[in-house]
Amino acid sequence: MIRFQLNSALAALVVIGSTLAPHDAAAHGIWFAQRATQIGLIYGVGADDLDMVKRLPQVRSVAGYDDRGTRVPTTLRAAGPIVLVDCESPPRVVTAVLYNGIWSRQQNNEWVKKGRDEVPDAKVSEKNFKYAVSIVGALSSPLPTFADQTLQIIPAETIPLEMGKPLRLRVLFEGKPVANARVLSDFVNDPDAKPLVTDAGGNVTVAVRNQGLNVVAAIFDGPSDEPTKADKMEHLATLAFTLPHAPE
Repeated sequence: MIRFQLNSALAALVVIGSTLAPHDAAAHGIWFAQRATQIGLIYGVGADDLDMVKRLPQVRSVAGYDDRGTRVPTTLRAAGPIVLVDCESPPRVVTAVLYNGIWSRQQNNEWVKKGRDEVPDAKVSEKNFKYAVSIVGALSSPLPTFADQTLQIIPAETIPLEMGKPLRLRVLFEGKPVANARVLSDFVNDPDAKPLVTDAGGNVTVAVRNQGLNVVAAIFDGPSDEPTKADKMEHLATLAFTLPHAPE
């Protein structure tokens, strides 16, 4: 009887995993988070912290900046199962871009890493780009835009120091405010929440979710540059920042 219950539970997990799998190809993003005393580049969604090391060849750029916005030499380094950021001096902002390839959702809802030219009856075929910006320390000026961040989230005001406070954000596509971008206020802890949508000026107001690490995500579908292979280009950007621990 115990064996039957365990097998049933495992079967249920397999069913759940296969149900969630179609969501995974487009849903995952990249963000920066502290790992011990260092900065790590994470690939995943929600509680899924997946293998970033094997995805290192897909990283197109990484950069670090000081509090004046001056670029400092920055590289990525595999350290066992995680990827760490190495900077010549402590950065105040770090950024990265990852190209996740072309994916198609088949009629059975499973995703395969092929284009519409190979899966002509796909429900959708898309190119996936992932962007990440992390504010590591105090800035002496507002967060700038970065040339490699095709989709970027910027604070439209000073980030509050307490969770629950409102924060107005602006989403930019190719440097310009974009309407109808979908925004998740807590990509790590609540990735399945109903997204907010940016207005005509690219603005959206979220409640700061955590007295600690916050990872906000924005998703925007842009036009395809290879229409025979992909119907669209999905851009997923994150903005990470950390609120200080509230004093007792």
